[in-house]
Amino acid sequence: MPDFTLQLRKYMPDAAAPVISRWIIDSHCRFRISKSRSSKLGDYRPPFGPHGHRISVNHNLNPYAFLITTVHEFAHLEAWNRYQNKIKPHGKEWKICFKQLMQPFIRTNIFPADVQIALIRYMENPAASSCTDLDLFRVLKKYDPQNERLHIVEQLPENTFFSLKNGRIFQKKEKIRKRYRCLELKTKRVYLFSPIAEVIPLDSPINSVI
Repeated sequence: MPDFTLQLRKYMPDAAAPVISRWIIDSHCRFRISKSRSSKLGDYRPPFGPHGHRISVNHNLNPYAFLITTVHEFAHLEAWNRYQNKIKPHGKEWKICFKQLMQPFIRTNIFPADVQIALIRYMENPAASSCTDLDLFRVLKKYDPQNERLHIVEQLPENTFFSLKNGRIFQKKEKIRKRYRCLELKTKRVYLFSPIAEVIPLDSPINSVI
């Protein structure tokens, strides 16, 4: 009988690893540790043709974000087993599955106190991604490995220049409701940025793009 506990402990809290290992085995799921993807933290694909359930989770998440994302994807698996494709991806049925699967980890205090509090609030009405809940994201962010280059937009003073990983350069402007207006220097177009978008602060804009 396979056991994935040792491998999983490299990515999530020790106490959670045997539970997730059992889920993988019982569901006959192909569970993959994925490279970093900016568009998503994890992914679930239902059985199709010769393939069974497939889940992938980004390798670079901190242990608590990795576990939450894993449970999120297994909730999709559980919802598919119960309802197949007759429900919305993040509808009420998925939310029920997510809450049920998360409860054992909340009850056993696997998470630090600040993550636990934010997670319980988030679980009242979980969304498509934990990144969409600003309070939970901010708390989880504290447990990421330190990267001195990256900041989130809300940390930057107004009128600060910053770049994205693809090299595009912006200037932060005022906040509008929940997002920040940011001016792209090259095109002079205005974009709305999430307060938790990761960017690279710049001391000054690069002359060639002004």
